[in-house]
Amino acid sequence: MKKFSSPDSASDGDAGRRSRLPWHLAAGCLLALLIALLWSRKDRSPTADPALADTAGPATTANSSSAGFARRSQRLAGSDPAAPAGEIVTNKVHQFSRNRREIVHAIASKFKVEVPAEVERFFDAIEAGRWDQIEPLAKALRDNLARSGELAKLWPPIHEAWGAIQETSNWPAQKLLDYGEAVLGSLRPGMIYVGGTDSGRWIPTLLNETSEGEHHVILTQNALADGTYVDYINFLYSDRLATLTKDDSGRAFADYVADAQKRLQHDQQFPDEPKQIRPDEDVRSTDGRVQVSGQVAVMAINERLLQALMEKNPDASFALEESYSFKNAYANATPLGPIMELRVQDEQNALTAERAAQSLDYWRNTAQQLLSDPETPDTSDARKAYSHMAMAQANLFAEHNYSTEAEQAYRVASELSPSYFEPVDQLSKLLLRTGRADEARQLRDNFARNHPDQRPEVDASGTFNVAVPRTQPSRP
Repeated sequence: MKKFSSPDSASDGDAGRRSRLPWHLAAGCLLALLIALLWSRKDRSPTADPALADTAGPATTANSSSAGFARRSQRLAGSDPAAPAGEIVTNKVHQFSRNRREIVHAIASKFKVEVPAEVERFFDAIEAGRWDQIEPLAKALRDNLARSGELAKLWPPIHEAWGAIQETSNWPAQKLLDYGEAVLGSLRPGMIYVGGTDSGRWIPTLLNETSEGEHHVILTQNALADGTYVDYINFLYSDRLATLTKDDSGRAFADYVADAQKRLQHDQQFPDEPKQIRPDEDVRSTDGRVQVSGQVAVMAINERLLQALMEKNPDASFALEESYSFKNAYANATPLGPIMELRVQDEQNALTAERAAQSLDYWRNTAQQLLSDPETPDTSDARKAYSHMAMAQANLFAEHNYSTEAEQAYRVASELSPSYFEPVDQLSKLLLRTGRADEARQLRDNFARNHPDQRPEVDASGTFNVAVPRTQPSRP
C-alpha cells in the first residue's frame, strides 16, 4: 500500500513504515512546525474509474450500532438505493468534487486570493471522469505549495478531493460503502469524528458530505499542528465548535519541547535507567538549545492539540479512528463499533471487562465475514483497514489492563492482515509485560520468517521497547 506524499516528502520510503520526514524544530520556532504539513502520505495512483470497482456482495461487517446503521444506510445510497454500488460511489465523487470546488472559491473570496487555473483543471478532471489526469494535476499542485502561499490556503479542500479519489480507486465500491457505514453508523447525533488513517479519514469525509441527514464535523488527528489546516477547520466549523488558535498551537509546542528536554536530561544523567525518550523520537541538545525532529514529535504535539480541542468543547462527544495511538486519550475511551469514543463521562458506557468482551465478539464476527469473502484478500485495503482498527482497540484494552481481551484482539488483527507487523509488535510487548518473553520472541521470529522482507523492521524494533504504533494499516 502507498500513501500520499506531503509537500515535504523526500521519497516514498520503505513499505511498512511511515514516511521518515525530518521536521527539525527548535524551541521558539513554532512557525517551522506549522509550515510542515503532517498530512504526509506516500504516492498512490488511481488507475480505475470507481464505477468499475463495483463488486456485489453483502456488507462486510456487522455494526454495533444497528439503529445508526438503519438511520444512515438509506441516505448513503441517496435517492436511488437500488443503483449499483459503483454508480453510487461515482456520483458521490462528482458531488464531493463540486462541493470542494465551491469551498475553494469561498476560501479564495474570504482571503482575496485568485484560484489558479490548475485548480480548476483538477476539479474539471474529476467531474469529467478523466481519472488519468487527476493524479498528475494533484501532484503538480502539491509540489507548488512551498512556492505559493496563496495556493496553500486553498490546498485542504483540494487535498480532500484527491484523498477521496485515491480511496475509491483502491476499494471495491460496495466495500467502500460498507466501511463508511461501519464508521459513520457508529456515531451518535452531534458527535465529532476524528479520522487518522487514509481510509478512516477520506472515506467517511466523502460519504458524510454527500449523504442526506446530519453532517458530522470531521477532523484528522494528523494535521492539528499545521496552521493551514487549523485555518481550514476554523473556516468550516467555527459556528459548530470552539476551534484551535495560534496560542493553543504555541502552548502545545512549548509544552512538548519542555517535556522532551526534561526527558532528555534524565536519559543523559541516568544512562542505566529506562530511557524516557521514546523510540523514533529524535531529541537533541545543541549549544543549550533543544531540537526535536521526526513524526513522533509532531504527533505528540497533535495529541496535545486534540486534548486542547476537547477541553475547549466540554459538552461535545468525540470519536476517534486512530493512525497513531494517543495514549492520553485512552483514559476515558471506550469501543464504539470499529472506532472508539473519547472522554466517556457516562458510567453506563465506560469501558468494562464486559464491554471489552462485546467488542471482541464484534471483531471476531467482522473477521469471519472478511476472511470468508473472496473479494477481500489479505492484501486488500479492507482487510488492512479493519486490522488496524482492531489493533487500536487492542491497544485500548491493554492500556486498561484487560490483557486477555487485548491479546485476542491483537491476534484477530494479525489474522485479518498477516503481513502487517504492528499487531505482532504490540502483542509481543504485551506478552513481555505479562512474563511471556519466550513466547513474545517466538512470535516475532515466526513473523520475520514468514515475511523476510520485513526482517529489518522486526530487528529495528528489537528490544521490546513499548512505543506508539509507527504504521498505518491501510497505507503502511
